[in-house]
Amino acid sequence: QVQLVESGGGLVQPGGSLRLSCAVSGTTFDHYGMSWFRQVPGKEREGVSCISKGDGSTYYAESVKGRFTISRDNAKSVVSLQMHMLKPEDTAVYYCATVRVCESRGSTYTPNNPPVHWGQGTPVTVSS
Repeated sequence: QVQLVESGGGLVQPGGSLRLSCAVSGTTFDHYGMSWFRQVPGKEREGVSCISKGDGSTYYAESVKGRFTISRDNAKSVVSLQMHMLKPEDTAVYYCATVRVCESRGSTYTPNNPPVHWGQGTPVTVSS
């Protein structure tokens, strides 16, 4: 059974930092690209970032470029999202997901096809 377990969410002040992690089990981690999505109640889920299998190319939504960094550790089957300079509009539930390919336009992450597997999500609240 494939499991994706996120951790690291919480409450942080504007301008602060958080690091999210996602541990993957039950599948061959390096066969997939790995993505982070986020969702605010009442809105569609938004693709935040993706890191490809193979060469580890990275892609980001325009709204997080320069502030978020995605990384993966294939030996540990873990994908992380380091978030800096957090803003109130970053408040959301963050989900990790496995994807067959990181869909993009240039360096911008533009997912169209649904991920293969989802985690259960971890909430991030940016508030003073």
